[in-house]
Amino acid sequence: MILAVLGFFGISAQYAVAQVTSSADLMSASSGEPIHQQLKTQFIDGGPAFMAVILLCLIIGLALAIERIIYLSLATTNSKKLLNKIEDAFASGGVEEAKEVCRTTRGPVASIFYQGLLRMDQGMEVVEKSIVSYGSVQMSQLEKGLSWIQLFIAVAPMLGFLGTVIGMVGAFDAIQKAGDISPNIVAGGMKVALITTIGGLVVAIILQFFYNFLVSKIDSIVIDMEDASISMVDILSKSQK
Repeated sequence: MILAVLGFFGISAQYAVAQVTSSADLMSASSGEPIHQQLKTQFIDGGPAFMAVILLCLIIGLALAIERIIYLSLATTNSKKLLNKIEDAFASGGVEEAKEVCRTTRGPVASIFYQGLLRMDQGMEVVEKSIVSYGSVQMSQLEKGLSWIQLFIAVAPMLGFLGTVIGMVGAFDAIQKAGDISPNIVAGGMKVALITTIGGLVVAIILQFFYNFLVSKIDSIVIDMEDASISMVDILSKSQK
């Protein structure tokens, strides 16, 4: 099923790229300008003020998304391997050696285990509460910055629509001043108005893909944290018997 979905998206992406490439070739052939120059022209035609804000939303959103991807990649650990190391450390050196294993291992799972090991002398009930509480703290750290990405996903299309409305108002104002409904006046105003909408929607679509990827990555890490925490409590309970 997953392969079929990936294949569908792969075919769709190839088709979209082919369509964009052919459109770009037609535009270049018709105007004689390179594609980057045409994009620059479209950016200016859409209104530098609105297009600059929409572009800023894309840049900041991508920066936050890339930072989260790096952070989540570093936060991913092999929980089973870590649990085996802690269990072996308990058998050979006790709590202190288990703490050392957690200190030298990066990621939220090791940090949660370390907080639990720090309170081993206070009883298992305190250890379990500590693991649960610190797990919530680590979860909030994983989700840091996602609200801003979600904000840019919502704001970019709204900025585009706002630019469209202002462009339409400008087009009707030009018609009123000319005293005649000229196709050139209407087409020019509509073009400028719709460019901002296209820009806002493109930014929102790009950031939405990154947002969904980050959410799915966080969900997998959280599930791993919960499973590992249950196993850790079992190991600590056995060590006290």
